[in-house]
Amino acid sequence: MNTGCITQDGFEISPRFRRSVEQRIARLENDAAYDEAQVASLDDLDHIRRQMRLVATQRAEALRMRLFLDRAKNRLPKPTTTL
Repeated sequence: MNTGCITQDGFEISPRFRRSVEQRIARLENDAAYDEAQVASLDDLDHIRRQMRLVATQRAEALRMRLFLDRAKNRLPKPTTTL
């Protein structure tokens, strides 16, 4: 069984789902920027470390979702037939 062609063929997603994922990426990136800016107001080193881990996790998730979108193709709408 050859599984190599399965991963290379990619997959299709609907335009609505693509927009939803793009909006989630934007929220993650905005949240990461906000959370990183909050580090300046923190005093506890342990809290700073946890905050930076949160930022790194948010950015990693946004990157993972961007890679997902890069591999996905837009699904074309079904053709309509006129009778």
